[in-house]
Amino acid sequence: MAITIKGAELPPWLLLVFSLPTRRASQRVEIWRKLQRLGSVSLGNSGYLLPNDSSNRERFEWLATAIRGYRGDASVVEVQSIDNFSGPQIVDRFVKARGQDYQKLLRELRLYSSVSRAHRSAARIGRLRQRFQEVTAIDFFHSPLHERVQELLEHLQNDGQASPASLGPGEVARKSYHGRVWITRPRPGVDRVTSAWLIRRFVDPKARFLFATKNQLPRNAVPYDMYQGGFGHRGDDCTFETLLKAFRIRDRKVAVMAQIVHDADLSDQKFGRAEGLGVDEVLKGWGRMGLPDREILERGIQLAQGLYSSLP
Repeated sequence: MAITIKGAELPPWLLLVFSLPTRRASQRVEIWRKLQRLGSVSLGNSGYLLPNDSSNRERFEWLATAIRGYRGDASVVEVQSIDNFSGPQIVDRFVKARGQDYQKLLRELRLYSSVSRAHRSAARIGRLRQRFQEVTAIDFFHSPLHERVQELLEHLQNDGQASPASLGPGEVARKSYHGRVWITRPRPGVDRVTSAWLIRRFVDPKARFLFATKNQLPRNAVPYDMYQGGFGHRGDDCTFETLLKAFRIRDRKVAVMAQIVHDADLSDQKFGRAEGLGVDEVLKGWGRMGLPDREILERGIQLAQGLYSSLP
């Protein structure tokens, strides 16, 4: 495994490399538990990773100090890239790790929801919410399961008055996505542009859109169409279709647009619709003209609105 260290830009990752004397077994377990609480992911024998920001740097530096206090060696390194892990692959490891934490919480919450109201304890709910907040604090790339846990917690705290049962598989709470920063890949094409229109029109009217650079994702941003994590292709669905289903958007013309975007993005002629091919070619043309990503996106959102308005 080759690692490229600090370059001209702020590298996206922090790597903690350490060793402890073999007789320090109990300290090794202690350090491992702290690394778990920090939300780091392991690179095997090469060390542990966290996204590069001031808070995570301070946490790693304190941990490195503790390791040296146990007569071990420790270094905190800024890492630009890792040869056998792409940026999206690393992000996916963080998302999967937090997904496991949220799944464990969901199991506990569902088990607790089966307890009769007379035997429920506010203290128990408080402990579950505290654990939820701890996981949220290290959910660096916004696992889609976050909203499911939040919904069930609110349901239990409201003593069952607000039911989350209306959320089906893959669906999320729309109110949790208001006023968010949404991030996607540079040089937006038909799926990303129309998805941005869908988000702003039906999900988050105040949505702000950013583009990932050097595989670095801002903390708490919502990824979409990013290969790994967030809202993207699921099964045979393009990102537009995934968003449509996740946010339960019931609009006849949007359903038609989903077919148009699917055929243009995946080129499988599943629905036999060719309208999106022209949209995609216009976006590519703007790219060849050298227009900035943000301008392509904003122009594309207007184009998507025109397509929507043209539908009978």
